[in-house]
Amino acid sequence: MRSNHKIALITGASSGIGKALAENFAQDGYDVILAARSFSKMESQAAYLKERYNITATVIAADLESHEGAANLYKEIKNSGFMLSALANNAGYGTFGEFKDSTLQSELAMMQINMNTIVVLTKLFMPDLLATNGKIINTASTAAFQPGPYMAVYYATKAFVLSFSEAIAAELEGTGVTVTALCPGPTASGFQDKADMHASALVKNKNLPIAEEVAALGYRAMQRGQRVYIPGIVNWLMVQSLRFTPRSLVTKIVKAMSKPI
Repeated sequence: MRSNHKIALITGASSGIGKALAENFAQDGYDVILAARSFSKMESQAAYLKERYNITATVIAADLESHEGAANLYKEIKNSGFMLSALANNAGYGTFGEFKDSTLQSELAMMQINMNTIVVLTKLFMPDLLATNGKIINTASTAAFQPGPYMAVYYATKAFVLSFSEAIAAELEGTGVTVTALCPGPTASGFQDKADMHASALVKNKNLPIAEEVAALGYRAMQRGQRVYIPGIVNWLMVQSLRFTPRSLVTKIVKAMSKPI
């Protein structure tokens, strides 16, 4: 993977928005590093990207739910001599159901990948990004803007991602590095399978936008240096309405919109 191209790391690159983001980077001439658990899926994706866009692609199997997963990924990339020009913190997942019924282990693992991994990778790769005037895109969610009954911890993790992204974006003003929080609503991306939430009123019988569309819009927002990007006018209007709605009412509405049906 030695070339004069810019290099982008995309986590959660085996499917959904991450897979689509990787193609956007490749289409734009970036060499890509694909990181996720599903090595075989990423191998076929890497071969496709190399053939279609004449770039190079490296595949790394990474367990980002583990405490050392992000640091080990960083070490493997740096030991190979790569310097990043872009970081797409996309890996993450949610779980659906009442908090009282979930296992502590599952909630802590989700917090690890949704929050800690982003902080670790952003911290460790910051010297690279400062040296290359790089780009960071963090996949948050419209869930970041309100509490989420039936997905309490997931919503809270995405609020963290949004807050963290906006804060470091402000700190990095004038450095050449930009940070974008991509905040999609429910998306047809495989997320619902992982979260086991097909019975939720949020997604059941809904015509959801596809991951490729959301990723392309988010990628363009990243290249513009936009700090927060919410794909879709309905999602944008929903988020704006939260500013004028009492928090207790917001939580009741989200509970009604998310309940099993």
